Amino acid sequence: MMYNDPSDLINIDELCNILSIGRNAAYQLLNTKQIKAFKIGRVWKISRVAVEEFILTQSQLTYKKQNQAH
Repeated sequence: MMYNDPSDLINIDELCNILSIGRNAAYQLLNTKQIKAFKIGRVWKISRVAVEEFILTQSQLTYKKQNQAH
């Protein structure tokens, strides 16, 4: 997959906005590789696809846990 559109990559602030979380929580997700990303120097670069994958994975886990409780 090639990234021709600069909007395919987001920064830490955009990640915080998308997930409605603080910077500490965002850095924890990145440092524990729960969201796949990379750094250029000291700046994190996160693909929108990685964020979508994280959301889908977390949603399915939550959904399965709720269904197992019934």
